[in-house]
Amino acid sequence: MEDKITIIEGPPPTFEAITDGWALGLNEGPTLADIAITRLRTFSGPSLVERCYRAWKNHQGINLEYRTEEGQQTQSPIVAARYVEVDDGQLLLLWIRLVDDQIELELGYDDDSDEESDDDFSPPDFPI
Repeated sequence: MEDKITIIEGPPPTFEAITDGWALGLNEGPTLADIAITRLRTFSGPSLVERCYRAWKNHQGINLEYRTEEGQQTQSPIVAARYVEVDDGQLLLLWIRLVDDQIELELGYDDDSDEESDDDFSPPDFPI
């Protein structure tokens, strides 16, 4: 059974794209996904991070459950967690795997037939 951390009140979380090398390594898997970070205020940062560590130690997943802008309840897998003390209390940092079935890879090239035609192309000379 997967554990979860639920956002009970407040606006939907904001997710920021990750460019850190270590966090990009968390993206390994069979599906296309993006790793993003979200920052959440909490009163129990250490216990929430401990809950993540316990789940991972037991080889289980843990999800962040939240409402989207449209009001839909959704979950995203948490891949890393940490908390920090700030002036206003505790801030929970969660690295989330955002899986999107709509991610498509486009392979190909732009066909600029106005600028260049196939008649202008000559293959390189290679020995056979």
